[in-house]
Amino acid sequence: MKKIGLTQFLIERQRDRKLINADLRLLIETVARACKAISFQVTRGALEDMGGSLGTQNIQDEEQKRLDVLSNEILLEANEWGGNLAALASEEMEHPHAIPTEYPRGEYLLLFDPLDGSSNIEVDGSVGTIFSVLRCPKDAAGPDEQAFLQPGQTQVAAGFALYGPSTILVLSVGDGTHGFTLDPYVSAFVLTHPDIRIPEDTQEFAINVSNMRRWEPPVKRYIDECIAGKDGPRGKDFNMRWVASMVADVYRILSRGGIFMYPRDTKNKDGRLRLMYEANPMAFIVEQAGGAATDGRERILDLRPQKLHQRVAVILGSKKEVERVTSYHAA
Repeated sequence: MKKIGLTQFLIERQRDRKLINADLRLLIETVARACKAISFQVTRGALEDMGGSLGTQNIQDEEQKRLDVLSNEILLEANEWGGNLAALASEEMEHPHAIPTEYPRGEYLLLFDPLDGSSNIEVDGSVGTIFSVLRCPKDAAGPDEQAFLQPGQTQVAAGFALYGPSTILVLSVGDGTHGFTLDPYVSAFVLTHPDIRIPEDTQEFAINVSNMRRWEPPVKRYIDECIAGKDGPRGKDFNMRWVASMVADVYRILSRGGIFMYPRDTKNKDGRLRLMYEANPMAFIVEQAGGAATDGRERILDLRPQKLHQRVAVILGSKKEVERVTSYHAA
């Protein structure tokens, strides 16, 4: 059976299923083109010193690599002139980026983490881009930060690109989660993983165990049970995986199941990951694939954001495992 490309996939969602309109289709295609450009830069690696530090920090107080800044610029320049967006927001920038006055303003808002896992660049590890699309409130004047502060359940699209041995684009527009592989010979994304479903059970977990001394008791209880394996209350062995790149860890879960955890702890009392740029889009994608995503207490997509760069605890993946950890928090 002939594989279809991203454009055909989106046109079918627009024309046949009425899930998206032409502006949203064009916006997603533009983001995909930007991801292709970032993928090319990632492959340049040490040839262009892409892992080199700029000696600056972003709004998150994180050291900026050359590729962090370049990826942010690629996404901004690709999206600000198309007429699909009212504004953009990036994990790398303190405030939303307004559409220049010489360009038409559209009905959508785009949020993105331009380069997730950038600490992996120097060791040639997997990195990626995460994005989320919201409708701009009709009464938004600007729009300013307040326009972006919508619960994750209002997202109209979300996705991420994984720059690994191959470049993968994972996307949801509300009718499931689908994966596309970049064919380098024709420079096009091809549907290779339609209707991804996450197994409800798993024997893999992903967490940074070096933070164990700071964890809350429910998290420590769950991980202790996993480590105990067949000799413990779960009666089965688990494997631990941790890539230090959310896109890589989540893609593995989409591929074969598992649970990803970046919980709150005594050092990061609100959590470590960003709600708007990481947790919301990944929760949308995971839920659309049959998984679950909570902060340990509440469904992530129900959280009402208070600020643009808000941090949150994240527990997502195979549904039964996420429900187990969440129940431990409620006990």
